[in-house]
Amino acid sequence: MGTLSEAKVLGGIGSILLILSLVPNVGPLLGIVGFILLLIAIKYISDIVGDEQIFKDMLIAVILAIIGVFAGIIIGGAAIFTLISRGLLTGGIAPPTGFLSTLPGTFLIPLIIAFIVIWIFMIISAIFFRRSLDSIASKLNIGMFSTAGLIYLIGAIIPVIGFIIMIVAAILLAVAFFSIPEKLP
Repeated sequence: MGTLSEAKVLGGIGSILLILSLVPNVGPLLGIVGFILLLIAIKYISDIVGDEQIFKDMLIAVILAIIGVFAGIIIGGAAIFTLISRGLLTGGIAPPTGFLSTLPGTFLIPLIIAFIVIWIFMIISAIFFRRSLDSIASKLNIGMFSTAGLIYLIGAIIPVIGFIIMIVAAILLAVAFFSIPEKLP
């Protein structure tokens, strides 16, 4: 079992790495490491305050996010494979005959479905993430955790600009982690 001091450092660094996941090339790797550090930090906090549900909610949130992304990739990949298999992606400047008439059914609709699947999973994931952060906020008396969870949920609900809102939530989460005291209040 870790200490609050370790959770503070791991969670703060994990949150910063989530923000840095926007960096080209190494960003996704930084994001994965950030999520792992966050999971460890939240596990430590869950053990210290004696509330297993905090970690369970966070774990469910991460698993749902991963499932959503993979489901979206599979659906989107199937759409691209369909275009390739039907010979609609060919070399040359002009699109092949019938390209525009088959585009909505073979590519755009599955792509929209992929984004909707990802969006739904992200919202459900954000609900569990917020529950975890709300519990931490009440156990440690640090309201910033609750605020970060709410802003993250709002970001997950709002398409397009929600991604920017989620970055703000990650910044607030880093501040919340670095606000953790050395001992329980």
